[in-house]
Amino acid sequence: MATYLQNLSTYDSSKIPSGKKMKFGIVVSDWNSAITHKLLEGAYNTLTEHGVKEDNILVKHVPGSFELILGAQFMAEYADLDGVICLGCVIQGETPHFSYVCQGVTHGIAELNMNYNIPFIFGLLTTNTLEQAQDRA
Repeated sequence: MATYLQNLSTYDSSKIPSGKKMKFGIVVSDWNSAITHKLLEGAYNTLTEHGVKEDNILVKHVPGSFELILGAQFMAEYADLDGVICLGCVIQGETPHFSYVCQGVTHGIAELNMNYNIPFIFGLLTTNTLEQAQDRA
């Protein structure tokens, strides 16, 4: 496990710039909503803890992780944002569908980062089991 020796949920908040004048979009997949809505809550709370006004956080729900790409692109094109956070969860099943979705979303979000002058944050959990997803959310 990559996080076995390092808790990735802890950080030095003094190194985070103030978000008072920033505006963010959060695109969240409703597939595996028990997981993704926890991710949304965490992202939203972290932004507000660092000064981002609630009115400056736009949330867009999309059906699944693959739709994160288009949802994020729409946000970037139609709202003046400082960044877009993309949140989803894909859990391994018995078919290659997992790989197709994960690769597609990874490529799509990478393309958005190359084509826009704002960051698109990759918040896609890719796990083997529901338990792993719950532990990471």
